[in-house]
Amino acid sequence: MNRQQVTTAFKGLDLTESNWNRIQKVFTELRLKKGEQLLKAGEEARYQYYVMDGCLRTYFLDDKAKEHTVQFAITDWWISDYMGYFLEGPSELYIESISEAVVFKVAKEDMDILMESLPEVTNFYRKKLERATVRFQKRILYNLAYTAKERYLQFLKQYPNIEQQIKNYHLASYLGITTESLSRIRKELQ
Repeated sequence: MNRQQVTTAFKGLDLTESNWNRIQKVFTELRLKKGEQLLKAGEEARYQYYVMDGCLRTYFLDDKAKEHTVQFAITDWWISDYMGYFLEGPSELYIESISEAVVFKVAKEDMDILMESLPEVTNFYRKKLERATVRFQKRILYNLAYTAKERYLQFLKQYPNIEQQIKNYHLASYLGITTESLSRIRKELQ
């Protein structure tokens, strides 16, 4: 991760040159092909990933091997199986690159050391987690209380310009509907 990339990932932080270098050293660049698995269920979830470019998704498989998309991560987003990551256990989710992507991974132990020694990183990370928690709670509320059409419109607000990058069945899975229902909603909105 070069200096420009690290300042992009941690935008808003005002650090010394040596602290920027410390952050830069713990990240490893990965270049992913479309369809490549970054994490599989059952594997140890030791890393979180910053998406420099591309689009990824997390999903899980139910008992009938049906995919359920949990999250999309586009440029300038962070992604992991946070249940496994924070609980230091196996992943329950898969992470797949749905386009060519460039991501930077950081191990939990390295991020913990950075946060212990750099209060600015701790504050940055806390704010990221707060926003992510709000997004997940909103998603739960929308799934409980809103129609499929309203969930689709909310998705378009949250992920502008992503629809062309993802497959219809990924989006339908994220919304909790069938691809046929998604097509019907799109026709209604035209």
